[in-house]
Amino acid sequence: MRLFVALSIPGAVAQSLMLIQGGVPGARWQGREQLHMTLRFIGEVDGREAAMLDDALAGIVAPTFSLQLHGVGQFGNKQPHTLWVSARKNEALDHLQRKVDSAIRRVGQPQDAHKFTPHVTLARLRHGDAGKVMEWLTHHALYTSTEFEVGAFHLYSSKLTSDGSIYRIEQSYPLEGAYGEADD
Repeated sequence: MRLFVALSIPGAVAQSLMLIQGGVPGARWQGREQLHMTLRFIGEVDGREAAMLDDALAGIVAPTFSLQLHGVGQFGNKQPHTLWVSARKNEALDHLQRKVDSAIRRVGQPQDAHKFTPHVTLARLRHGDAGKVMEWLTHHALYTSTEFEVGAFHLYSSKLTSDGSIYRIEQSYPLEGAYGEADD
C-alpha cells in the first residue's frame, strides 16, 4: 500500500478551489476527490507496517482547530511542475503535523525528506508554460477560502493510474476540544 496522512477539504472550500482551476495549458487539474492537505507522505508499506502506523496515529491527541486557505504558489521555480494554494499560518496545524510526523517515525519510518509546507495541490504540470503559470499566480494571488473547522485527520491510500492518482481514506482519527484547551 502507498500511504499518506492528510486533512480532507470540506465541500464548500473544494468548490471554491475548483473555480480557480483553469487557464494554464498542459495542467492536469485535480478532481474534487483528489483535494487534500498532506501532513506526511509515508510511501509503500506492507500490511504489518500499515497496522503499526494505524495504531500510532490512533494514539495522537490533538485539538480541533479552524483553518483558512490563502494565497497560491508553485513548485519547480523556473520549470514549474505543481500549482497549489497555501494555508494561513496556523500553530494548531503545525502542532498536529509535528505529532503525526513523530508518530510515523516512532514506528520506524524514515524522516520526511521535505520540509512541511501546508498546501493543497491544484494541478500538476507536464510542460509548464512559465508565462501562463505567472499569469495564473498573479490572477489568483489573493485567493482566500472561508474558514473551516478541522475535526479529524486521515490515513489515505494512493493508487497510481494513467489518469492520475486515486485516493481513498483508509482510517480517520478525530481531534478533540479547541486549540489551547486540551493540549498536551
